[in-house]
Amino acid sequence: MRQEEKIITTKIDWVTVVLYMAIVFFGWLNIFAVTYDAEAEQSIFDLSLNSGRQLMFIVTSGILIAAILIIDRQFYETFAYIIYGLILFLLLLVPIIGKEVGGNKAWLGIGSFGVQPSEFAKFATALVVAKVIGSIGFKMDNLRNQVILFAIIGAPILLILLQKDYGTAMVFLIFSVVFYREGMSPFLILLGLGAAALFILTLLVENNWILFGTIGAVWALMMYMNRRKKIKTLVTITAGAAILAFFIGSVEAVFNLLEDHHQRRIVSMLNPDADPLGYGWNVTQSKIAIGSGGFFGKGFLEGTQTKFDFVPEQSTDFIFCTIGEEHGWIGSLMVVTLFMALLMRIIFLAERQKNRFARVYGYSVACILFFHFAVNIGMTIGLFPVIGIPLPFFSYGGSSLWGFTVLLFLFLKLDAHRMQVLQRL
Repeated sequence: MRQEEKIITTKIDWVTVVLYMAIVFFGWLNIFAVTYDAEAEQSIFDLSLNSGRQLMFIVTSGILIAAILIIDRQFYETFAYIIYGLILFLLLLVPIIGKEVGGNKAWLGIGSFGVQPSEFAKFATALVVAKVIGSIGFKMDNLRNQVILFAIIGAPILLILLQKDYGTAMVFLIFSVVFYREGMSPFLILLGLGAAALFILTLLVENNWILFGTIGAVWALMMYMNRRKKIKTLVTITAGAAILAFFIGSVEAVFNLLEDHHQRRIVSMLNPDADPLGYGWNVTQSKIAIGSGGFFGKGFLEGTQTKFDFVPEQSTDFIFCTIGEEHGWIGSLMVVTLFMALLMRIIFLAERQKNRFARVYGYSVACILFFHFAVNIGMTIGLFPVIGIPLPFFSYGGSSLWGFTVLLFLFLKLDAHRMQVLQRL
């Protein structure tokens, strides 16, 4: 035990720990700012407020951190499949016995206390992905291995989609970046990005025949360039047919398969002025709040947009607009800098790992945090549809804070023991 305590205190990356603590603390202050009422003389420690409850979540996160650091590092690699299977089982239970919060049936709980299993599915999936890729003899260019990896991330996606939590389901797609880092061809990523771009174009271009003609012209050009290569011609024809089918079905999918509020979120991103008092209200008010902060902000606890509840979900999904209003451009830059410093530090730590399991897990942590960070801030300024995902370590919520804390400190535990493991790259 003494040897373990020595490793924890001397080998853990304290730079990352300090960045984590700074983000959590700043987030806690801003959660208090959202609900503060000067006339009521409220205290930040008041358990009836979100800030008081968040403090409890922070304290329990400290307990989780202690447990993670005490447990032997081999436990996480050895029992990765069991942890993953347990989380999948909990996800499976949610549609059956879960309770609905904010329009999504994504919680398991007793009484007023609830836990969101999808938040813990992220670190569980990262462990299994790292376990598979880190296994001896694993080759990323093997089709069977690629199918296994996409099945691993596909299982939680399907179970979370059953909860109608589309935002959280999208997070797992970021694992494809990890696969690319470990040797997967970029073709699949480019194909996905191309499909997403085409999907957006079908919504932006009013005259679909213009877009249809453009696709046809590109298809014909590719066939002409490959006219003497039968295999490439066949691939081009197949790809063209798939693109055409995707084109025809894209808009149909949006307006028939997605629910009304998801349709409105996509439309509000593409055209924020379409209904500023309706489905565009959240983003419009968020941008007003951020813009009103100016360079230095209105001051801590002085945000008018915040005080009068103009922006819904301001403690969770839209907490970044509180920063922009009360702390201005300077405060927003500071928060972005803290997150970028954390992400770069994690990537640095991942690259110095002595075995592939730890490295893959480290990149998984970086990718998940980056996705949440980029999309959450993008939502508040209208660059991304409102899909309801929190700002890591910053937004209000126990499941969110606990899930991200476990995700990060599992990696710090692996990093602390990097010199004690066999090199397996």
